[in-house]
Amino acid sequence: MNHQIDSLAYTNRLRGLPPTHKLSFAIALLILSLLSGAIVQLSIALWLAVWIVIYAGIPGKLYLRLLSLPLVFLLTSLPALVMGGIQLNQIQAIHSDIWQGWGISIGNFYLYVSRTGLYQVSLLFPRTLASTSCMYFILLTIPFTETLQILRKLRFPPLLTELLLLMYRFIFSLLAIADELWIAQNSRCGYRTWKLGMRSLGILIGQLLQRTLVNYRQVSLSLASRGFNGELRVWHSSPYKPSPRYTFEALFGCTVLSLLSVVFQS
Repeated sequence: MNHQIDSLAYTNRLRGLPPTHKLSFAIALLILSLLSGAIVQLSIALWLAVWIVIYAGIPGKLYLRLLSLPLVFLLTSLPALVMGGIQLNQIQAIHSDIWQGWGISIGNFYLYVSRTGLYQVSLLFPRTLASTSCMYFILLTIPFTETLQILRKLRFPPLLTELLLLMYRFIFSLLAIADELWIAQNSRCGYRTWKLGMRSLGILIGQLLQRTLVNYRQVSLSLASRGFNGELRVWHSSPYKPSPRYTFEALFGCTVLSLLSVVFQS
């Protein structure tokens, strides 16, 4: 999936737009999603889905799969947010916080569904959806090297941008190595039983660490042989052409969302 994401960043229909415009657009919506209410946040998520799937031409199934990843983490954290616990002799103190009397006694403790927790979830879900959509818009429409180029123009520390580039490169190498090892083990029925699967997983992690270190030494030697002096210089062309239509739509949409945010918060 990660290689597919990287290829889509180079081949999407919004590739010809200036990356500074797309990055500014996503950051503006991200700030707005952090400051606005649930209605505006859901509107941002739906609007960005139109930009990503229809305008950029990203496959809808892939985008839904990407959105499901953070939502799964959100769902796994719901019990910690929604459930509350207190001793039985203090139950009167939180009586108003119990949602429709949903609770159960376990020994000297009382577990219940919290109204405050449900309210926090109602705030967290649309904000997570909107902010994640902003991040995916950047990831799917702007190649990572162009994002780093923008950071260099903004005078970010060179050490930070070089580390980001190397980390991005090693993520793909790590996933490729892990995929090769898993396919080799699975073809030999290495995960036939739970015990055998745990043993195979341990071997995979050990081999992954070893081969990653070897890959790191190879990269270090190749950089040193090419006269690496602490800065990676990458050539970038500028075949970008601003689109009046997309620029007007982005400005108009951000203005409408900002007005809606003020209206719903007043």
